[in-house]
Amino acid sequence: MDNLLDARALSKLKWRCRRGLLENDLLIERFFQRHEATLTVAQGEALSALMELSDNDLLDLLLRRKEPQGELDREDVRALLAQLRTPPMQPN
Repeated sequence: MDNLLDARALSKLKWRCRRGLLENDLLIERFFQRHEATLTVAQGEALSALMELSDNDLLDLLLRRKEPQGELDREDVRALLAQLRTPPMQPN
């Protein structure tokens, strides 16, 4: 099992995830609200890799307009993208 991110690493990652496009910020914030307590080091590394993208390229991935290519086309990034893309639970 992968280790959980410690508070300092989580804080740095959240700062790194701040984006210029509001749409990206909203999707990433929703992800952190649901998963920050269980975020692993490997997931943090995958998220950091996604943060290397431009805002428009990241949004294309988040909205399923594109799929990861090149160095990002790996299982950990795809798994993290699935979590980022999951819509919030709707109340009954």
